[in-house]
Amino acid sequence: MTGKIKYQFETKMWRHNTTGGWYFVSLPKDISKEIRKTLQWQEEGWGRMKAIAKINNVQWDTAIWFDTKMDAYILPIKSEIRKRTKLEIDQEFDMAVWV
Repeated sequence: MTGKIKYQFETKMWRHNTTGGWYFVSLPKDISKEIRKTLQWQEEGWGRMKAIAKINNVQWDTAIWFDTKMDAYILPIKSEIRKRTKLEIDQEFDMAVWV
């Protein structure tokens, strides 16, 4: 993870309110603001930025997207990750993200 900046925070998982909606976590607004200010140049299309995420002992390559309505980055949580970490909606947990 050379050259990546680590952010740690407490968050909750939520589900997008569409049929078959994806599961996400939102990065805190202060962290999102800092990432956007210093690293926005790394964004690809639609505010996407490559990232590494870690919950408990589960780490994976992923991406974060800037959601203009929420004014924060969001990170999708795939089914495999939800199962391996036993996450539930609205359960608070600590996680780390490297960007």
